[in-house]
Amino acid sequence: MIEFKKAVRRNAKARIALCAPAGGGKTHSALLLAGGLGKKIAVVDTENGSASLEAGKPGIPDFDVVEMHAPFMPDKYVAVLKLAEEAGYDVVILDSISHAWAGTGGLLEEVDKRSKTSKNSYTAWRDVTPMHNRLVEALLQANCHVIATMRSKVDYALETNSQGKIAPRKVGLAPIQREGMDYEFTIVFDIDQASHLATASKDRTSLFDGTTDVLTQKTGEHINRWLNSGTDVPVEATLEIVTPDNVFVQNTASTQDDDQANDETVQALNAPPTPAKQMK
Repeated sequence: MIEFKKAVRRNAKARIALCAPAGGGKTHSALLLAGGLGKKIAVVDTENGSASLEAGKPGIPDFDVVEMHAPFMPDKYVAVLKLAEEAGYDVVILDSISHAWAGTGGLLEEVDKRSKTSKNSYTAWRDVTPMHNRLVEALLQANCHVIATMRSKVDYALETNSQGKIAPRKVGLAPIQREGMDYEFTIVFDIDQASHLATASKDRTSLFDGTTDVLTQKTGEHINRWLNSGTDVPVEATLEIVTPDNVFVQNTASTQDDDQANDETVQALNAPPTPAKQMK
């Protein structure tokens, strides 16, 4: 039996991505947001200690830091995220996850290395993709707020400056990560390198549609209120069984009796049809 239920928005944890070129203020903005999301904050720093330079600045909350060095294998991110979750951190900042893609020991380097051995890039991607999937799964399933920064590819646009002269301005393009990574987040902020103004290129909360502003602790508080404005009703476990006829049988319980009932349903679906009674 397939059962449809009324959709209910449940309380959730933040999954936020910040994308900007170098100098865009990704780390600073992430810490300000984190201050509005929780009190116990951890930073996974892949930028040679740059996160610690933010400590003590006005508005920056207290935070703990662990420095991650090459090789930047995705499983290292998974492990440290799990440790931070077990330590009870409210917010974990992954600064940045671009290294897991294009850094030393990242996925692109791993694909290149395996392609040279097997002479087959398809086989290399088949082996490497599960590594990326484990990182995505860990990020989505963590029982804490997660803010991930991503470097943006850089281009230059010619604009008229305040003196009326034409001058180049650095602009960010696509984030340096696997294509489609931005789909995994609740909110994706693109931060301008010069002004530090953030625009939401993706926003499942609809809080920032059409807005451009500097990210602050109040922004984090605003997001946190929305995340906690749902319901605490637990999600029922579901079981799906695919029959040879491509029929899905859904069971929302987990008891032995219900499992037996589900088996009987599958048998009934697979049984040969009985002749219909002739109507008088």
